[in-house]
Amino acid sequence: MIDNEYELIIKDIDSSEEFQKTKEIVHHGMNRYDHSKRVSLYSYKIAKKLGLSYEEVARAALLHDFFLVDNKNISVKEKANTLVNHPKYALKYSEKFFYLTEKEKDIIVTHMFPIAPTRVPKYAESWLVDIVDDVVAIIEEVQVKKRQILSMANFFIVLLLTI
Repeated sequence: MIDNEYELIIKDIDSSEEFQKTKEIVHHGMNRYDHSKRVSLYSYKIAKKLGLSYEEVARAALLHDFFLVDNKNISVKEKANTLVNHPKYALKYSEKFFYLTEKEKDIIVTHMFPIAPTRVPKYAESWLVDIVDDVVAIIEEVQVKKRQILSMANFFIVLLLTI
């Protein structure tokens, strides 16, 4: 079901040509756009129920991985560097295209705490997005592994049937 209030809050970001480029970047076996949208929507809904600043949460969560480095085209060392530093990349890139409040900046730059060596999240909203991002990423990775296992199982079944 579409949440019209949520869609209105994120409309300028979601309709941005630059943000749409995240649809082309593989992320957790899917794409960065869908991952960011999922983290944003879930964080928004939880923040609203908890009486937190759900508008800032929706926007910052949508931008938490807004940078255009494509991990499939870089070395393992560069991937590790990106994992640790991407909150800073996302903040810098987000500020280039959108106005951000101090809370939104904190949400973006601390969303990988404690993995990324930034700072401890200042706000409940920052902690919320950090946790939702972790849960969503785990679920996405499990879904990708499940598809891979099913694909392999199907291959072996077809192979066995042809013997």
